[in-house]
Amino acid sequence: QVQLVESGGGLVQAGGSLRLSCAASGSIVGANVMGWYRQAPGNQRERVAAISRGGASYYADSVKGRFTISRDNAKDTVYLQMNSLKPEDTAVYYCNTVPYVQDYWGQGTQVTVSS
Repeated sequence: QVQLVESGGGLVQAGGSLRLSCAASGSIVGANVMGWYRQAPGNQRERVAAISRGGASYYADSVKGRFTISRDNAKDTVYLQMNSLKPEDTAVYYCNTVPYVQDYWGQGTQVTVSS
């Protein structure tokens, strides 16, 4: 059974950095396009970054130039380095495949950016 466990969130001041990790069970990282998603209160969940099996990356315009997605297939782990954080980045962050699989959603990790 696939499990995705996100970690690394926290409270940070605007302009700060955080590194999120997503540890997967079930050997799915190497076999799939992986993505980071986020959901802020009152908003729909949105995809902010994705990485192909070959390492090509995609970013939403709102995070381009500030966030970097990476993967370690041997560790079945996906990372999201977030720099120059803004209050509007405040959300619960999740990882999942692209396209996502409903049953794979984990608990997410809360990121709060204070102004």
